Amino acid sequence: MSTPDPLNRDILRLAVPALGALVAEPMFLIVDAALVGHLGVVPLAGLGIAGAVLQTIVGLMVFLAYATTPAVARRFGAGEFSSAVRAGIDGLWLALGLGAVLALAGSLATPGIVSLFGASAEVTEQAEIYLGISMWGLPAMLIVFAATGLLRGMQDTVTPLWIAGLGFAANALLNWLFIYGLGWGIAGSAAGTVVAQWGMVAAYAVMIGRLARRHAASMLPQREGVRGSARSGGWLFLRTVSLRAALLATVAVATMLGTDELAGWQIAFTLFSTAAFALDALAIAAQALIGKGLGAGDEAGVRRVLRRTVAWGAWFGVIVGVLVAATSGVMGLVFTGDASVAALVQPALLVLAIAQPVCGVVFVLDGVLMGAGDARYLALAGALNLVPFVPVLVLIAVLHPTGAAGLAWLAAAFFGVYMLARLLTLGWRVRRPEWVTVGG
Repeated sequence: MSTPDPLNRDILRLAVPALGALVAEPMFLIVDAALVGHLGVVPLAGLGIAGAVLQTIVGLMVFLAYATTPAVARRFGAGEFSSAVRAGIDGLWLALGLGAVLALAGSLATPGIVSLFGASAEVTEQAEIYLGISMWGLPAMLIVFAATGLLRGMQDTVTPLWIAGLGFAANALLNWLFIYGLGWGIAGSAAGTVVAQWGMVAAYAVMIGRLARRHAASMLPQREGVRGSARSGGWLFLRTVSLRAALLATVAVATMLGTDELAGWQIAFTLFSTAAFALDALAIAAQALIGKGLGAGDEAGVRRVLRRTVAWGAWFGVIVGVLVAATSGVMGLVFTGDASVAALVQPALLVLAIAQPVCGVVFVLDGVLMGAGDARYLALAGALNLVPFVPVLVLIAVLHPTGAAGLAWLAAAFFGVYMLARLLTLGWRVRRPEWVTVGG
C-alpha cells in the first residue's frame, strides 16, 4: 500500500479549515438579514443599503490578511519564530490604526453615504442607524483579518475556524437578544454584530498573546514592521481595487441591458462566488505553504507546491464546471421559480461552466504570488487585466444585445476575456524566476 503524499495532506490540513472560516464570514450578514427581515420590509431595505457599504469597505480591506500571511510564513519557514509573530503583530497594529480612522470617518460620513442611494426617508433612516453603529465594528473586523493572516502564516487555519464559528454563534444570539428581547430593532442587529466582532478580537488577543510569550515576541508596534506591512498592503489594496472595478463595471453593463439580464447576471455571479469559496481556501493553503517554503530556502519544494495546487485548482474547476453545466437548465428556477428566467440564464451558465478550470487556476496562482510576497506585480497585473476587458464591455454596452444572447456575451466578457487576461498575466509571472526569492 502506497503512503499518502505529505504535500496533499498539508494542503488539505490548511485548506479545509480555511474553507470553514471563509463560509462563516458572510454568515454574519445573512443572520442579520434573516432577523431584521422579520421587522418588516423597510428595515430590511435599510440593511441592504448599509450592508452594501460595509461589504465594499471590508472587501477593500481584506489585503490585511493577504499581506500578513506571507510575511509571517516566510519567517516561520526560516525558523525565525519570534520574528514571524512580531511581523504579524505589526500587521495587527496597522489594522487597528486603519480601522480607527475608517470608524471615525465613516461615522461622520454615514448620512452622506446613505443619501447617495436615493432611498425613501424611512429606508434612509434605518440604513443610517445600522451603518452608524456598525462603523464602530470596523476596527475589530480589520484586526480579525490581520490576526487570521498571522495564524495562517504560522500554518494554523484551525484556530481561525473555531473563532469564526464562535463569533457567528455569538452574533446570532446577541442579535436575537438585542432586536427582540430588548426591542432595539435594527439598532440591536448592528450592536449585536459589533459586540460579536470585538469578542472575536478578544479571543485572538488571548491566542496571539500566548504565541508572543512562547516565542518571546514583543507586543509593541515596530515602526519598520508596520511600515513594511503598509507597503505590501498598499499594493494588494490596489490589486483589490482593480478587481472591484471589473465587478462594478460588469454590473453596470448588465443594468444597461435590462432588469431581466441584471437578475440573470446575479444568478451567474452568485454561482461563481460560491465556487470561489473553495478555491479561496486552496489559495490560502498555497499562500501559507509558498511563504513557508521560500523562508526555508526550499525552491524545489516551492515549485512542487505550485504544480500541485495548480493541478488541484484545475481539477476542481473541471468538477464544478460539470456540475454547473448539468444544472444550468434548472438554476434559474431554483433562484426565481420563473421558467423564462431559467431559459434566459442557461447560456450564460454554460459559459461559466466552460470557464471554471481557468477560474480554478487563476485563484490558485493569485494565492501563490501572494504567498511569495509579489504584491507589486499583482497590483500592476490587476490594472493590465482591465486593458482588454473594458473595451469589450464598452462594445457590449454600445451594441446592447438583450435576452439570453446579451447575457451570454456579458458572461463571455467576464469569465472569458477578463479571467483569461488574469490567467495570462499570472501564468507568465510564475514561469519566470523573479517571484522566487528565498530566505526569511
